[in-house]
Amino acid sequence: MGDGLNRATLLGNLGADPELRFTQGGQPVLSLRMATQESYLDKNKERKERTDWHNVVIWGKRGEALAKFLRKGAMVYVEGSIRTSSYDDREGNKRYKTEIVASDLIPCGERRKGGGAPASGDRPAGAPRNAPPSGGAAEPPEGDHDYPTEGGDDIPF
Repeated sequence: MGDGLNRATLLGNLGADPELRFTQGGQPVLSLRMATQESYLDKNKERKERTDWHNVVIWGKRGEALAKFLRKGAMVYVEGSIRTSSYDDREGNKRYKTEIVASDLIPCGERRKGGGAPASGDRPAGAPRNAPPSGGAAEPPEGDHDYPTEGGDDIPF
């Protein structure tokens, strides 16, 4: 059997300012908290919105450069792969962490105050042709929480 395919493509807004760290070997790694939204009709034909939160990491000089200007609320287009790793917490329980390891990130503009649509339909330079212009963003809840999964009515904001 041939190679598999592990590809993630996201378009959403940063829920917090990015965090730049360095490994013990001096390698830069930028961590982002990103929200994506989709709307759907529930069983009562009412429009609902679902927000999913993603952890994204960008390694190397690209991450270091992006750390200088990306801020909370910025709309970004991310391409990369999904990675899951495990670790043991302080109590010895096995925990899992899933993140998107970005191979490409394109800033697509800032969130508009009031969540309104952008003034023009122009896309920022370098944005993919099929990426929509920037728009509103979801705010993440304060603190470190487990977020509702599919079917949950308690959206955290």
